[in-house]
Amino acid sequence: MKAEIRPGGFRFDCGPGQTLLQAADAAGIELPSSCRNGTCRTCLCRLASGRIRYRIEWPGVSVDEKAEGWILPCVAEPLGDVVLDVPYAFSAV
Repeated sequence: MKAEIRPGGFRFDCGPGQTLLQAADAAGIELPSSCRNGTCRTCLCRLASGRIRYRIEWPGVSVDEKAEGWILPCVAEPLGDVVLDVPYAFSAV
């Protein structure tokens, strides 16, 4: 599966069982993060396209936020190719 980060234009692969945050880290792309367990909301970003599933039953995203496309990539696994809006992402490579 492929992931793209906008507006930076970063692209990376996401393997089976990897969260979007883990895959980005492995590719040298820094996304805002802190707790990595879905509670702090530091990594909150918008899913512009694609679908995800969460590793935990109820991540720290409200029903309204979910409806607007907000996700937590620290506990989100892609179900196919995805595009994320993450203005503060940067490449560490």
